[in-house]
Amino acid sequence: MTELLEPSVDFVFKQIFGSEENKDEVLLNFLNEALRETEPKPFVSLTLLNPQLDKNALTDKQAILDVRAQNEDGKQVNLEIQVSNKYDMPKRSLYYAAKMYEEQLGEGQFYKSLKKVISINILTFNQIPNDQFHNIYHLREDHTSELLLDDIEIHFMELPKLSLKPHKMDDRLVNWLMFIDGAPRERWEELAMDTPGLKKAMTTLEFLSQNKEARALYEMRKKALLDEQSALDYAESRGRAEGRLEGKLEGKVERDKEIAASMLQKGLPASLIAEVTGLSEMEIEALNKKLH
Repeated sequence: MTELLEPSVDFVFKQIFGSEENKDEVLLNFLNEALRETEPKPFVSLTLLNPQLDKNALTDKQAILDVRAQNEDGKQVNLEIQVSNKYDMPKRSLYYAAKMYEEQLGEGQFYKSLKKVISINILTFNQIPNDQFHNIYHLREDHTSELLLDDIEIHFMELPKLSLKPHKMDDRLVNWLMFIDGAPRERWEELAMDTPGLKKAMTTLEFLSQNKEARALYEMRKKALLDEQSALDYAESRGRAEGRLEGKLEGKVERDKEIAASMLQKGLPASLIAEVTGLSEMEIEALNKKLH
């Protein structure tokens, strides 16, 4: 039996949750479970959006989301998977949410036209100092906890905390997260029994795991993630916070370019290379010119 790819590796995660073929069954059902506590009614439909956030200036930081979608009411959701603790998730998530919020308003439009944005972060490490696996944040008044407005909503779902408390097996969000965390095949039938969309996600993972090209891309991305985590661990152990930041960024860019160059030599499209590496298509085109 083919060894399964890890759903928590971003390349695989995007194929399962961010593909046009899966948005109406996999992504829609997952989001409705994730947002059960905060959304008054389930989402009915989704449109996948360009995951690349606009830069207001050439010097602005480039941000590429994992999965970005909009529902029938204009609400936007950013779904992120993060396997390496870069010690910046709260700030990064707020930045992504703020960018999605800001991008909605064109010249001459009124502020009241702005729609809610939701950031959902699935983490393979612990971020929040409590034992809840699912934490939800809004803009609230410090003393009364009164909600200022519901336009910014940020979720953190921490996979290591799934085992800290017993969960009812009818908790469908837990079933989804256990699948993302790499639940073995022998548990799949149990997890998918009462969880709409999860069977389709499992079928997609099976297909990807048997696809030679997908596995090759997965292995390249997995190596890059392991190298990145090793660099982070080393820098942290030496207590060099400044060096950790600079070395991490420089090293990641070089590794991404190496992966992109290998994929270009195999004739893979720039859009797919951008998805795997996080480089922009303009950067990939420049790299392609250098290779030729």
